[in-house]
Amino acid sequence: MPHDGTNDSGYRPLGDANVVVSDLEAPWSVTFLEDAPLISERDSGRILEILPDGGTRTVGEQPDVLAGGEGGLLGLTVGPTGDLYSYATTDNGNRVTRWTVTGERGSLILGGSEVILDELPSAGVHNGGRIRFGPDDMLYVAVGDAGERGEAQDLNSMAGKILRLMPDGTVPDDNPHEGSPVFSLGHRNVQGIDWAEDGTMFATEFGANTWDELNVIEPGANYGWPEVEGAAERDEIVDPVQQWETSEASPSGMSRVGDTLYIANLRGRVLRAVPVNSPDTSTDYFQDAYGRLRDAVPGPNGTLWLLTNNTDGRGQPQDGDDRLLEVELP
Repeated sequence: MPHDGTNDSGYRPLGDANVVVSDLEAPWSVTFLEDAPLISERDSGRILEILPDGGTRTVGEQPDVLAGGEGGLLGLTVGPTGDLYSYATTDNGNRVTRWTVTGERGSLILGGSEVILDELPSAGVHNGGRIRFGPDDMLYVAVGDAGERGEAQDLNSMAGKILRLMPDGTVPDDNPHEGSPVFSLGHRNVQGIDWAEDGTMFATEFGANTWDELNVIEPGANYGWPEVEGAAERDEIVDPVQQWETSEASPSGMSRVGDTLYIANLRGRVLRAVPVNSPDTSTDYFQDAYGRLRDAVPGPNGTLWLLTNNTDGRGQPQDGDDRLLEVELP
């Protein structure tokens, strides 16, 4: 139930956004290696370091990136021991790689790498791509259905799933399906993951033609795709806590700040704020102000960082696109 106005609680964007970095090429993900912000570029395969003066430098490039459609270098995240993880499309499917990073801020360099998960389903569309470490220090990997709708219901396929892994890529003993990395199933294309302070897991999901979704993720649960899009009120399927028409959303990256989930929307061209304690409501900010938004992450000094995505082939780039923007939070 989106509405205009202000959330009753939590953090709220203040004023217009300031530009942190401009002239990015199809950026996809933002993460922090200690105090050094890093950005992935989908098509170039570059991992960029954002310098304190607003410039960028290349930390390294993901090898064997197969860019095209929605594929390429997608999610980045940093693990509990300081290693960098990437999710990228290759000619051998989607791949999760763990990297060491050497040097200091301003001179970071990608070091050795290890592929910890390979041959994930890939296609020109629906690659998923968001990777995040949870409060349990486990790695959660969003894998899209790669256009093979029925595989989202097949436990023997990684398509249309959220996976849960140890930091080294092995399967935790307490996963819901013994010996399987599958944490939840029945997804079409999840691109946002984060957790409330009490450990509740949320995920954003692209629908097909009717409903995009915000879901609470439970171990072993089935979210219905392709049998269901949006709420179904069926006992064996978990309904979304909020849904939006696809023309208003395409929810991608999401982060929790305080008691609010901030969701970057592509087709909807809006930042959407959802209170954790009442996730069936939302407030819209910056409608059409900055174009398509791919990611939203907590920035330094109590700010929220937004990553635009107008140069990915589906937007209408303006001067300076794509940009990393900073919004003050009270």
